[in-house]
Amino acid sequence: MTQVLISAGSNEGDKFNYLASAVQQIKIRGLLSEIIVSYFYQTEPVGVKGQNEFLNCAILGQSNLESGELLAQLKNIENTLGRVSRPHWHKREIDLDIILFGDEIVEKEELIIPHPRMHQRNFVLFPSLEIAPDMIHPKFGKSIFELATDCSDCSDFNILVRSELKAI
Repeated sequence: MTQVLISAGSNEGDKFNYLASAVQQIKIRGLLSEIIVSYFYQTEPVGVKGQNEFLNCAILGQSNLESGELLAQLKNIENTLGRVSRPHWHKREIDLDIILFGDEIVEKEELIIPHPRMHQRNFVLFPSLEIAPDMIHPKFGKSIFELATDCSDCSDFNILVRSELKAI
């Protein structure tokens, strides 16, 4: 089993429902076990301005899948939930990214692990910090805590505490 950290985000439609449904699909399909989900964070969009704010969370769990197989399953969940194909960094119904996959380093066209910009983004680091502060970035040799401390991202975010969140 490999410890996996996933970042989930949505800025279209019922954002909370998209994220909750993605977590439920990950559970139902058995992609991860021992799942822990962060609180949901309202964050500014990155890359393309003038779009809705995002709702983001981090998902931590154990997987017996290979990283490429997990990516294919996550893309299938995005499609099942109705993600519309748009240019990079534009609005999305649901976005699921593998951030860390144990100590694995992958550099393929369709998959890069660790996520290449994770250390530059509060919307990835702060939800991850909540549930996986000691998880190590295999290229930098730094924990999520250290990456969050060093991050220069000044984008705004708010924690949205919802009682039903921890019941997912």
